[in-house]
Amino acid sequence: MNTTEYHIEMDGNRQLIIGQGNFSFKTIDDIARTLIASVPNLKVGVAMNDGGSKVTRTSGNDEALIQEAAKHANSIGAGHVFIALIDNAFPINVLNDLWLVPGVCRVLVATANPVDVLIAETNQGCAVIGCVDGFKTGEGDIEDELARTERRKKLAGFGYKLG
Repeated sequence: MNTTEYHIEMDGNRQLIIGQGNFSFKTIDDIARTLIASVPNLKVGVAMNDGGSKVTRTSGNDEALIQEAAKHANSIGAGHVFIALIDNAFPINVLNDLWLVPGVCRVLVATANPVDVLIAETNQGCAVIGCVDGFKTGEGDIEDELARTERRKKLAGFGYKLG
């Protein structure tokens, strides 16, 4: 078995969801339809690798996001892995709906950070064995009261409130 990594650099406002599902022939459109219905004005591009026919399927409502998602999914190469790129929402706005799609088995990462996708390859094919989301902690500051207050003000600006 060989292991490799595939790096995805993120655009400042774009969000990334990587997951695994089954029956890509149908699930690709179910994922796109579900994400689009979750948030008004959401832009989405979804790509999913078919583990049987060895094709990367695509769906969504934004051609640039669709093509970018397809590039990443195809480069990763693991069967039944999907990549969803979204604009105008955060993953927290769509994850509950995404988990309810019958063909979705799991979500590996949902982020705006750069991601390293860890891939294991055998004689049969390859699989995503994990994702490195963002940067190592433990080398930075621990949030103090001032930083916590500023974070909560920013969240309130997005419409989220504590309590």
